[in-house]
Amino acid sequence: MVQINYSQLLDALPEVARDAGHEIMKIYDNSIEVNFKDDGSPVTLADKLSEQIILKKLKEIIPDVPIVSEENASSHNADATNQFFLIDPLDGTKEFLKKDGLGSFTVNIGLIEKGIPTLGVVYAPALDRMFFASTSTGAFEESKKGIQKINIRPVPSSCPVALASVSHRDESTNNWLKENNIKDTISIGSSLKFCLVACGEADVYPRFGPTMEWDTAAGDAVLRSAGGSVLLPNGQPFNYGKLNYRNGAFIAHGNY
Repeated sequence: MVQINYSQLLDALPEVARDAGHEIMKIYDNSIEVNFKDDGSPVTLADKLSEQIILKKLKEIIPDVPIVSEENASSHNADATNQFFLIDPLDGTKEFLKKDGLGSFTVNIGLIEKGIPTLGVVYAPALDRMFFASTSTGAFEESKKGIQKINIRPVPSSCPVALASVSHRDESTNNWLKENNIKDTISIGSSLKFCLVACGEADVYPRFGPTMEWDTAAGDAVLRSAGGSVLLPNGQPFNYGKLNYRNGAFIAHGNY
């Protein structure tokens, strides 16, 4: 495994995510041409340009760590190693295409080591919110207010707040919320859900619909570094490097 200087890497990677986000926003502010992959999911020029920027920069910064990226299909066939990056150049493409003003799409860069997300960068370019974290440095958010350390919050005495997917909320999620008597929910797209739990704007994010590891790795790293956890619904560990990089159900916890 490559020896990682987490502080140095977190000095460099937010700027990479910001460069990718800049290209995304140039397309967002104009007409968007969309194509569809074999699985029916949308892909745009923004996905591809963002990925090109991230892959080029990562190979310059830390060339010896393998990269698995959503839009690089050949990388999906590689067996997971003890150390690799998971990249989603535009997470929340459906929200990106909606232009609904919520800005809930992100650039995700996550580092996996021995199955655990140890470093993550999540940038929401339409909101100009940058989250970056590692298990050795803690978690931070950079916004118009500057850079602030973030942590999960105590659960409010009134009621915990849950996050749910905008485009992929399903009956299993609704049932889980009902069983846990959670009435206050925020619907939002992309890996922002992990980050809002991490910075204390919500308490839990249940996910029963399908995701891929590149959808979750960066946000998962931010949440874990902020004091939270991501577990299987039965409480067992949620790890990375699974077959075809496909996730099952999980619950992302703050203090809930």
